[in-house]
Amino acid sequence: MRWFICAVVVLALTPSAYADDLDILRGTESVGAATFPRWSGFYFGGQVNYSDADTNFSNATQPLVAFSLQDLTLEEVASPSSYQVLGSGSAHTYGFGGFVGYNTQWQDLILGLEANYTHAPFNTIASETPVGRIVPAGSNLYSVDVSGTGSMQVTDFGSLRARAGWIFNNFLPYGFAGFALGWGNYAVTSLVYGQENAQSAPSPVIPCNPAVTATCIDYSFSNSNAKNGVLLYGFSVGGGVDVALTQNIFLRAEYEHIQFAPVASITTTINSARIGGGLKF
Repeated sequence: MRWFICAVVVLALTPSAYADDLDILRGTESVGAATFPRWSGFYFGGQVNYSDADTNFSNATQPLVAFSLQDLTLEEVASPSSYQVLGSGSAHTYGFGGFVGYNTQWQDLILGLEANYTHAPFNTIASETPVGRIVPAGSNLYSVDVSGTGSMQVTDFGSLRARAGWIFNNFLPYGFAGFALGWGNYAVTSLVYGQENAQSAPSPVIPCNPAVTATCIDYSFSNSNAKNGVLLYGFSVGGGVDVALTQNIFLRAEYEHIQFAPVASITTTINSARIGGGLKF
């Protein structure tokens, strides 16, 4: 009985510092839930941008020249329609637009959808390098000169994109990929001309004089293709960062690359840098 009383007294007088050392025996203490800045929900905003466009016209005259020469042996044998007389054109401009989207939040992972629109009119003009050759086709000899012009104007474009981001304090860096649409106008012209000498003996020569030689024929064909209000479509990829200033206000900076599918054998790409701001709910 004396040992029991002594043990009770010792425990009662044990300093709290020693008692704290025994806390490990009590099990793990509960920890509060992790907190993350809220990015979930709907949001919208506005933006200004600088866009640079590059348009490839290298194949734009091919269908026009092929149609012009469809009745000549020249096209079947030498294919002047394949001559690349047009090159690329570039243009840059400033624009403005807006965006609206919805985010889902999985702790610090953000997944969402966004629609983005930009009004930034620009006009690209094809560079031109006329091609002139003398080619045999069957028993005939041809001189052929091919030239052309090309332009592409895009006024509006946008994208429907899927976004993924990761929260770092008040920063939300993100990447995106999606479907792009654009609205524009294009115009292409072609001119192919030369001489056909069907003289069989002696060997035909170029140039020749149609007024003197019955087998010498001058030819010239022009063609064009133009359309306004063309719907462009392609894909969009890029990335950026949103910065939360308050619970509901954020700033944005991003880069976007759009590649449109060929229209009338014309291919256009647009690269845009943007800054903007928005509200989230």
